[in-house]
Amino acid sequence: MCILTAAFFFALMTVFVRKSGNLPTMQKAFFRNAVAMVIASVMLVKNREDIKIDKKAVPSLAMRCLFGTSGLICNFYAIDHLNISDANMLNKLSPFFAIIMSVFIIGEVASSFEWGMVLLAFVGALFVAKPQFNSDAIPALLGLYGGFGAGTAYTFVRKLGKYAVKSDLIVFCFSAFSCIVTLPFAIFDYKHMTFLQILLLVVAGSCAAIAQFAITTAYKLAPAKEISVYDYFQVIFAAILGFAFLNQIPDIFSIIGYIIIITSAILKWRHGLKDSQNTN
Repeated sequence: MCILTAAFFFALMTVFVRKSGNLPTMQKAFFRNAVAMVIASVMLVKNREDIKIDKKAVPSLAMRCLFGTSGLICNFYAIDHLNISDANMLNKLSPFFAIIMSVFIIGEVASSFEWGMVLLAFVGALFVAKPQFNSDAIPALLGLYGGFGAGTAYTFVRKLGKYAVKSDLIVFCFSAFSCIVTLPFAIFDYKHMTFLQILLLVVAGSCAAIAQFAITTAYKLAPAKEISVYDYFQVIFAAILGFAFLNQIPDIFSIIGYIIIITSAILKWRHGLKDSQNTN
């Protein structure tokens, strides 16, 4: 229930971001992260978290912030220029990018089966992105990088687990870093917002925060290999919400891509469960 809640609110966030209108991507990203930073700050004060960080963890925390921020900005750009279900699906390639980056960041070597699932997922991504050698491909390519940035950031989060860095502190550092990066762009390329646009972006940030806490709770209650596949319901929620509120209908190539990527995720999930049972 927690991970389904997270999937729904992440999808809802993309709707509010899109409904906020023709605003600069950096401006939208700043407001989304500002709300998350405020909520994370409240959680740190409420829980009286120790803000000391092991010096050895600083490089990994910096990389988590860098890749997470760049991935989020690209994802927001994709949300504004693609069907929100397409943008969500490209972002959901993050677990497969995490498999690749884990080799370089934490030295985890994937099995041949997992590499096969990565390849299958990228075939699905080609159907969603429908690459063309012109400017129309830019939103899809940036959406693809959004998934890469998120997957790399999650890998660094796993590495931070070795240093016992608290989740609230990681969220705060990421949100604060994102605000620092996007604020200059938001100021110099500022576009006047109506009260409704401000409200929509605040709600989008709140939805993202709810989703973040829900998914964190989910992974505390159950192993990732057992529940991660349910995160793909975000794409289904996004498709329904996109049709209901934005009159968006995915084309046949996108639907084929969804099926391929979700199938690869399910196969990877079942393979992980089987390996766990054999080990036990």
